[in-house]
Amino acid sequence: MVTAAHSATWGTTSTAASIDWEESPCPLCAHALSKPVLEAADADPNAGGLHFAIVRCEQCGLHFTNPRPSPSTIGRFYSPAYPAHRKPKLLRNLARRWYPFARLLGRPCRERRVLPWHGQGRLLDFGCGGGKFLLRMQDQGWKVLGLDSSPSVVQQLRDKLGVKALAGTLPHPQLAAPSFDVVTMWSSLAHVHQPLEVLREAFRVLAPGGRLYVEVPNIESWAFRWFGSRWTGLDLPRHLTHFSTVTLRSMLETAGFRIRLMKMETHTD
Repeated sequence: MVTAAHSATWGTTSTAASIDWEESPCPLCAHALSKPVLEAADADPNAGGLHFAIVRCEQCGLHFTNPRPSPSTIGRFYSPAYPAHRKPKLLRNLARRWYPFARLLGRPCRERRVLPWHGQGRLLDFGCGGGKFLLRMQDQGWKVLGLDSSPSVVQQLRDKLGVKALAGTLPHPQLAAPSFDVVTMWSSLAHVHQPLEVLREAFRVLAPGGRLYVEVPNIESWAFRWFGSRWTGLDLPRHLTHFSTVTLRSMLETAGFRIRLMKMETHTD
């Protein structure tokens, strides 16, 4: 967290034929040359046997999925049961009862680790998914806004949870600068086609002194070295960019940010 061949192979031709594929230069430095790293299957059992390639930029070392589904067809790889899009259950009733004990249980929630326990600032959660984090922060006094690429998820947040949310990505026409004191990207930056553009826009919409919090899987972690193509952090093809600490730092600094803290965290679920 921060303060392989150039072709896809398919198990079913009909599934592959319905996807628009694009070859991408490096999302960080725009260099055209890259080397294959590995090829791995989509872990979704209903994905139709598709395999995807991860490559490494020969200039800056960034890993990324290439070729990849285009922005207009990547949504087909997000099933209704995708974990990040699940609606939180009984969250408001349980929040005050359980969160004070999170540290004692060994799994402190994200905002407890990096944000003030109570807040009165303006917070944008990029890739907000089912809204668990937004609800927690709203209950703590933050003025929250969610942003997610799934219109159905956004509608659910508005209608069923009463949370303000917008459909789309960054940049977004309804977001002016400076609009927020905090922008969070919990396991969402790896999903976007243009991560550098997203980070530059996050820098623009932050107020002076504002902070960005980013969490991504580490392609140079021991977990990846051990499990390889079976590492759950790959999540192909939904993860389009695969960061290391070096390439994440480089992209953040290119977007204008100054790194205050970068640390590794282990997840077992």
